[in-house]
Amino acid sequence: MAVPTSESKIILPTRRNFLSTVSLAAAGVVIGGQQAQGFLFRQSPPLDLSSLPQSWVRYQGEKKIQSYARYLESLQLKYVDTRQIIQAHAKKKGTLWNTLPPRSMWKSMAGTLKVSDRIGAILGTSVSEITSAYRCPGYNRRCPGAKSRSWHLQNYALDIKFHNASPWSVTKVARYVRAKGYFKGGIGHYPGFTHIDSRGTNVDW
Repeated sequence: MAVPTSESKIILPTRRNFLSTVSLAAAGVVIGGQQAQGFLFRQSPPLDLSSLPQSWVRYQGEKKIQSYARYLESLQLKYVDTRQIIQAHAKKKGTLWNTLPPRSMWKSMAGTLKVSDRIGAILGTSVSEITSAYRCPGYNRRCPGAKSRSWHLQNYALDIKFHNASPWSVTKVARYVRAKGYFKGGIGHYPGFTHIDSRGTNVDW
């Protein structure tokens, strides 16, 4: 039987070495698990609601506002700010507040928001204001000139302005984007803003 040399000497683990090795391995698993969990569940910081009407925040509910804000953040828009979208809902006519869209309608707005983001990329400027987005039925009835079957009621429409861009410039770029096949929908030119929706059929006014 060959005798091991000093270079190939086999060191048998002691109880202390064994426990240390197990402890280090376990620590590695825990740290790795925490890092993975942090990566998987990382979220954007909560939206600062201090600039919103606090009576609307209480009426709407902070939890729902933050949930909708997280959904909007998941769209990764570059030229449309989440706060602007939320603010477009925090309005009232008389004593009646508008509301956020029902959760079942959240995805309806995604196409219109991405179209608006594409328009901003072409114009090279960001949105300055969203004057109207989703409108609850009661609020919509109080809006001058609003139609009873408005696409705002279904969360497909935005009335929007961009920094340093006239409504007519925004309208022309919106029609260019639509002509390229990026979406099908309505485009309306108004003196103070541009209406854009993703209803699925092309309409101009």
